[in-house]
Amino acid sequence: MLDYAKQIITGQFEAALSMLRDCVEVCPAEHWEEKIATISFRQVAYHALFFVDFHLSPNEESFQLRDFHHEGGDERSPPPSAGMNQEQSLAYAAICRQKAIETLASETVESLKGPSGFDRRKMSRGELHIYNIRHVQHHTGQLSACLRRLGEAYQDRSVLPWVPTGWR
Repeated sequence: MLDYAKQIITGQFEAALSMLRDCVEVCPAEHWEEKIATISFRQVAYHALFFVDFHLSPNEESFQLRDFHHEGGDERSPPPSAGMNQEQSLAYAAICRQKAIETLASETVESLKGPSGFDRRKMSRGELHIYNIRHVQHHTGQLSACLRRLGEAYQDRSVLPWVPTGWR
């Protein structure tokens, strides 16, 4: 049962990250700085990816900023970070996907039932993975809505498709 549960969560992580990546990939350069609420498309994409990376770490203390975080920013405290350009964001999505695959493969029944490792997330590690997927989907919805307002070209389901499972 554990292997099946890890397979399902991995598939949903990949699908969520794939849909986020699709939004980043198709965003026209002239709209990369477009505001979504109070921050830019660039910042929303980076925020979502940063927290995937962060919450896939075993705990807060073990998270290590990567070299590119010095440019993109540390999202753990305000103000919102600058984010990255599109190419860097696409590369970061692939890094997050790989980290999700590796992290989930290493989980055990005990680790999934245990504490999340994050003080602000009073939930099990297993539930944190679901929370993390929901967070990606929330921001993917923001990015997708922003793009769909640009016109018919972005309302075509082949441009921004729903990904049921896995990496597309």
